[in-house]
Amino acid sequence: MERIVLLNPGPVNVTDRVRDAMLRGDLCHREREFSDLLGAIRRKLLSAFGLEGEYSAALISGSGTAALEMGVSSCLSPGKSMLVIQNGVYGERIGKMADAYGLKKHVLNYPWGTPPKLDDIETALAENPDIEVVAIVHHETTTGLINFLQPVGELAHKFQKHFLVDGISSLAGDEIDFAGSHIDFIVGTANKCIQGLPGVAFILVRNSEWPRLENIPKRSVYFDLHGYYKSQEAGASLFTPAIQSHYALDAALDELLEETVAGRVARYRSSAALLREGFSAMGLEYLIPTRYHSNSITAMKLPQGIAYAQLHDHLKEQGFVIYAGQGGLSQKIFRVANMGDIRKAEFERFVCVLKEYVLGAAKTQAI
Repeated sequence: MERIVLLNPGPVNVTDRVRDAMLRGDLCHREREFSDLLGAIRRKLLSAFGLEGEYSAALISGSGTAALEMGVSSCLSPGKSMLVIQNGVYGERIGKMADAYGLKKHVLNYPWGTPPKLDDIETALAENPDIEVVAIVHHETTTGLINFLQPVGELAHKFQKHFLVDGISSLAGDEIDFAGSHIDFIVGTANKCIQGLPGVAFILVRNSEWPRLENIPKRSVYFDLHGYYKSQEAGASLFTPAIQSHYALDAALDELLEETVAGRVARYRSSAALLREGFSAMGLEYLIPTRYHSNSITAMKLPQGIAYAQLHDHLKEQGFVIYAGQGGLSQKIFRVANMGDIRKAEFERFVCVLKEYVLGAAKTQAI
């Protein structure tokens, strides 16, 4: 029986090697074996992205959203504000997190799928000296949009601000110039482009940030970034971690190091190109201009006469899971991700199945 191919933006298909890593057995998180595993994962994350000596990793058991909340709630000094750039669900989520903690914020709000304007960012930074942190989502999976990090990071650096990036859907899937973008915090998760399993997320933090974070009063017991860092530097865990998911992440990072980040980015880019060639050939219309496409998700308008629920169910019967739009786009688009351990032949079969359905629907309407 052919496996179900997950064409949703996480959780993703993983290799047998990653899945089997969860069978290593039970382990107490207070034992030396877990301390060694924790240290190995933190080192491998830095090694994969070439960040040794400049950044440190802090792990948290939870989804990518858990790590993002840890970052948002921990990075802002009292009396300061955050500039939040919003052009999709996940940028808006950063704003909601700031509100939940009573943090002062300034918002640049754009229609979903619309890139931010650099002039707006510069004006906001110039007119609001209380801004301490600039926050943006790199890959807005709402629409498949890539927000270009380097020009935004350069502005943050020019005004001596700290730069927080939601890289949950882009780390290891799209190119990131850490130095050129002046990234101070970047949030990631195991179960997207890193190709691990759900349950572990992380933040990569520039080492020069830790003294400042240490002086920020705790706003949460569980989401205390500096607390996690301090504990993990000592080889310990603040709370009971998702041990089996850590095993899987360790194996996934071994695979990433073998493939290299550059190699994985190239593979995702190639897979996206294969899919998009097929989408274009069958006349599907993209939601956003192709120059803003990420390497790992494509959002397309539903053809006239095709409802998402029927399309989803038909494709699932054929072994493929796609993704709906969100909010006001829920009945207007569908999304296809190419994250994870998916083979070229599986992408080719998906294009054939989708084409047959789309062209069949078009013929039925023409009768």
